[in-house]
Amino acid sequence: MPMVEGYVRADGTKVRRYFRLPAGARKETGLLFMIVVGVWLFGSGPVTAGGESDPNRLPQPQATVVYPIKWPGWDKPVVAPTPTVSYPIVFPSPASGQ
Repeated sequence: MPMVEGYVRADGTKVRRYFRLPAGARKETGLLFMIVVGVWLFGSGPVTAGGESDPNRLPQPQATVVYPIKWPGWDKPVVAPTPTVSYPIVFPSPASGQ
């Protein structure tokens, strides 16, 4: 925020030093302040993160996974494809020129 130093007007009135905000800054600052206060008021309620009735006890993490992990088709494995020929197939490479 720019600080305007004190000065004396042409009619002899002394003006003290003061802050001069840019146009619209007072409204924007007030709106930001109201939003921060609203978030603080509504976001910091007395509710704990587990709904426990005892305020001295912290909530404990709960396991959400079931072991052993079963994947779809775990009991019925898919048959792997078998090659139809027993000899190797050599593909010509463009570098050899064949």
